[in-house]
Amino acid sequence: MSTNVTTTPTATGRPLAGRVAVVTGASSGIGAATAEHLAELGARVALLARREERLEQLAKRIEGAGGTALPLGVDLTEEAAVNAAASRIAAELGDADLVFNNAGVMLSSAVDSGELDLWRRQLDLNAGGVLHVVSAFVPQLLRSAAEKGVGDLFNISSVAATGVYPKFSVYSATKAFVSHLSANLRAELGPRDVRVTALEPGIVETELQEHVTDEGALEWLAGTRKQHAWLEAGDIAATVGFLAALPPRVNVRHLAVTPTGQV
Repeated sequence: MSTNVTTTPTATGRPLAGRVAVVTGASSGIGAATAEHLAELGARVALLARREERLEQLAKRIEGAGGTALPLGVDLTEEAAVNAAASRIAAELGDADLVFNNAGVMLSSAVDSGELDLWRRQLDLNAGGVLHVVSAFVPQLLRSAAEKGVGDLFNISSVAATGVYPKFSVYSATKAFVSHLSANLRAELGPRDVRVTALEPGIVETELQEHVTDEGALEWLAGTRKQHAWLEAGDIAATVGFLAALPPRVNVRHLAVTPTGQV
């Protein structure tokens, strides 16, 4: 097994030099912060999201800081579009060896509301989109792992995967899917040098809260602000950077990251 990947942050300050990272949901929040941080650590970064103008702005920031970024406007619910993006990334940056499978939406809806459209949107992106990314990029991860000795697949779940949150039933169910999917993927990919991590953040200050319209859910969110500080997107970005820079023999398969005051 080759071990060409640098994994000592103190040596150069760029422990991910030579790596190719794909970040979905890169137009804002956790995705944007993580893309910038991975670029700072030396990775060439592909940025995937629907809002192309934001991706272009992010790419300019990354390149202005000396990094490499490839912005690609992609709707992750469209399988063909994800596959096309994967092919372009391989052609322009090389095979991805780090995939941050992050895009998702959080919509509140009471079970008796009949808001099937909200439920479907979450299923299509939080579950379907995750699977499209897995299908498109696992072959690249496997090739990279065979060549470099390591590949990383980070699937972003939530503490909601195991928690109980009224009016967030479908969102929570999609995140439980992501966490359990990750555990099973690791059983297949771990023996082939691809590390799989299910990352479960608690409440993070992002655009997700802006999608919530239910008054009861909004009151609950406002109450949590009074109880404790929320995480910032950069906190999750720093966590991902740390995990990716660990020696290839180390796989943190499941990690919950919460605000200190969140119970």
